Amino acid sequence: MTIVQDIEARGTQHCETTALGVLLRHEGLDLSEPMLFGLGSGLSFVYWDGKGMAFPFLGGRVKPFDLTRNLAARLGLTLRAEETTSPRKAWENVAAPLDAGRPVGLQLDCYHLDYFRSKVHFGGHVVAMYGYDEHDVYLVDTDQQGGAVRTSRAGLAMARAERGPMTARNRSFTITLPEHSPRWQDRIIPAIKDCADAFLAAPIANLGHRGIEKAGKQVPKWLARAGDPQQDLLQAALLMERGGTGGALFRALYRDFLDECTRLIDDGDLRAGHRLYAEAATLWTDVSTLITKAGESGDAGYLEQAGAILHDLSRIEKDAMQVLRQL
Repeated sequence: MTIVQDIEARGTQHCETTALGVLLRHEGLDLSEPMLFGLGSGLSFVYWDGKGMAFPFLGGRVKPFDLTRNLAARLGLTLRAEETTSPRKAWENVAAPLDAGRPVGLQLDCYHLDYFRSKVHFGGHVVAMYGYDEHDVYLVDTDQQGGAVRTSRAGLAMARAERGPMTARNRSFTITLPEHSPRWQDRIIPAIKDCADAFLAAPIANLGHRGIEKAGKQVPKWLARAGDPQQDLLQAALLMERGGTGGALFRALYRDFLDECTRLIDDGDLRAGHRLYAEAATLWTDVSTLITKAGESGDAGYLEQAGAILHDLSRIEKDAMQVLRQL
């Protein structure tokens, strides 16, 4: 049996920031979850309705693992990531650092994890692994999934090897702090500006503020788009609020990040951006509530209301990002 010592198994709201928190605290750097999300320039938006999809997906963050890459580059961390199609090599890639006393991050499909109550395929899930024995592995997942949990080694192997949207080939990673890393406080403004630039310059209409505008046009059609309106709409709303987003499709996390920043940096544009994202977070929760009501009642009027709010949100978030990139 191998257990990495001095692991603070603190489950938070979002999977990737939960895992990053575990790995960085073990290295001696303890940052809040909103700060990790913000320093990783994690906020984004995508309206995704690809071929073969049963129902559209609203995403509120950058692609899986981009947040980790962004954070490591911004803070000068040594990020070592491994991928392989070999089950044997995949296990060696996690066992070696664990045996050496270092926790490991894993990207996998949560469908195969024993402790997941909702069996849905999602290949962009991230956990921290801190131990194993002959039969099980010991993980830290989000608070809503139980924080410190265990699953079978067989289930973990299937989760890591699963193929499909957003999956990676048995991806594992470790993080090491350099001897002289830059002060994370000095990296706040570059992180905010990079996030704003990417959001405003999204290359296709499904992304950024234009993606929110597109959602405003498409969401009112969702009753006709759904195979099972009650299930599909309620699931979409649940993912927006409770699917590891921290609430309001990650806008609550970004609001809290900006709030924390205003306590460190005295800047009028920063305070304005925070106010706009506080407004946006409330409106995103209103949207998910209206989608839920539409699914429960079959009344398309609720989706029309949600679409109108999404049009407002496109403008509000565009205004917020334009202000924030002036920092």
